[in-house]
Amino acid sequence: MKQTKSIGYVCALLATLIWSGNFVIARGLGDIVPPISLAALRWSTATFVILPFAAPIIWRERAILRKHLPHLIISALIGITVFNSFIYIAAHTTDALNMTLIATTTPAFVVVLARIFLGEPITRNRMIGLVSAVIGIITLVTRGDYTVLRDLAFRVGDIWMVAAGFLWAVYSIHLKKKPQEINQYAYLGITFFIGLLPLIPAALLEQAYYPAWSLTPTAIGAVLYIGVGASLISYMLWTKAVTIVGPTTSSFIYYSLPAFCGIEAYFILGETATWAHAIGFVFIFGGILVATHPKLNR
Repeated sequence: MKQTKSIGYVCALLATLIWSGNFVIARGLGDIVPPISLAALRWSTATFVILPFAAPIIWRERAILRKHLPHLIISALIGITVFNSFIYIAAHTTDALNMTLIATTTPAFVVVLARIFLGEPITRNRMIGLVSAVIGIITLVTRGDYTVLRDLAFRVGDIWMVAAGFLWAVYSIHLKKKPQEINQYAYLGITFFIGLLPLIPAALLEQAYYPAWSLTPTAIGAVLYIGVGASLISYMLWTKAVTIVGPTTSSFIYYSLPAFCGIEAYFILGETATWAHAIGFVFIFGGILVATHPKLNR
């Protein structure tokens, strides 16, 4: 059991690590590719890669999938179609600081929803861990200059980001109820495909409202990363993590995302590391440890 739990923690951590690159790329592509088109490209890539492996299993398990079709459609629309589109729309209409700060609401949503729908207790240490992680993230993204919080301007993208955070919490809770009889490849393959279908006509309609654009070699590489890494691989890891350790613990581990972004910015972009980064890392990972350690949350 202990070894299995460890696998769940590692899966959640790896998924978050890959997603940290997705946030950086999403902001970079925000000025090149319209949001719904970017979501369509992302999930077209993920679907194209997984279907050769998933299609035979989907066909073999078609009776089981038909039986659980309502569950699959809900997963597809929330986790694939809408959540990611909201993230990309937010990237067009708010700044990175607002996005990062609002993203910290997701685990809080998960804690509340898990209490309501799964009966998971809201322990004192989980609340301490949540507060510690939020303080760490705020320290990290403000670089220790908390006065910048006074100058935050409300933007319409903030609403999209809050909605995205809530939807991810709903998706994680829903994922916990994934029918065990469905093969993981079949589950992801069918939800990717169903979730992609509404994005295609929406992306075509979007072209009338945005300037003409084209995919550069850099953009193609970025799309491959978010399509294969941040979609296929991360969703497989996240599904496994939620199945093993539950949505609440997985979501607390998700708090490490800004820390990974900071590390990547230091090594890849050459950004300067400050005392605020060190303090932020301590609060984030300390909070995750307090909130997720089994002996502290009985």
